Amino acid sequence: MRSRRPSLYFYRLPLAFLLLAASAPAFGQENVALNENSAADPSGSSAPAGDPLQPAPEAKSPANPLPPGQPKRILGIMPNFRAVGAGVIPPPPTPKEAFGIATRNSFDYSSFVFVGVTSLLAEGNESHPQLGNGIDGFARYYWRGFADKTVGNYLVIFALPTFLHQDERYYAMGQGSKWKRLGYSLSRVAVTPNYQGHNTFNTSELLGRGIAQGISLSYYPSQTRTPGEIAEKYSYAILRDALTNAFREFWPDIAVHVLHRHP
Repeated sequence: MRSRRPSLYFYRLPLAFLLLAASAPAFGQENVALNENSAADPSGSSAPAGDPLQPAPEAKSPANPLPPGQPKRILGIMPNFRAVGAGVIPPPPTPKEAFGIATRNSFDYSSFVFVGVTSLLAEGNESHPQLGNGIDGFARYYWRGFADKTVGNYLVIFALPTFLHQDERYYAMGQGSKWKRLGYSLSRVAVTPNYQGHNTFNTSELLGRGIAQGISLSYYPSQTRTPGEIAEKYSYAILRDALTNAFREFWPDIAVHVLHRHP
């Protein structure tokens, strides 16, 4: 008997924030730097020329300031360790740094809460009836869900990117039209920079999620090991990562223009 489809409730939060982002004004199209050149008098003084009794003109701020950066946590809860703020170009991650990001994403306190919520939803929806119900059933869902998340993180963030020299951090665009930014953020599951900064096919993401699904065959009930079930779970994993990228992209807009707070 085919099990019920896994619940989609945990995808609704990113979608809700995307709707909020649609009502937030977009940032400027480009960043303009301040002109730091100032006139100097013949004596070599850096004071501006003109009447010394007149107050010095105030420094002008950029017409299009840099958009707010990416916080380490969204709403103080959701981990955002993989995000890089708009306009920031850090050096390629070392294996140690990539391992650290994968570890923090896997064992952050919020990860335990997130897996608990999704396990309750899966149990309530009877995604895998063979795992049972009650406390024992929840425990069976929980450790499998935690294994899914952890194995996927280490493959996608650390192991494959290190081997393939790909950078799996999310580089926020932070500027341009909303549709352009949305398309960019969703496309990052298929496109990612390599260590030289050139866009490449995101093998780490797409292959890593596939390998993780293959590994999960060893600990999920045999009744759910059908090609259809595996393809469904794989599609959900890619969709979740795409929506998470979109959430990261628009969170600074939502925080500043909708919630009126610092990201």
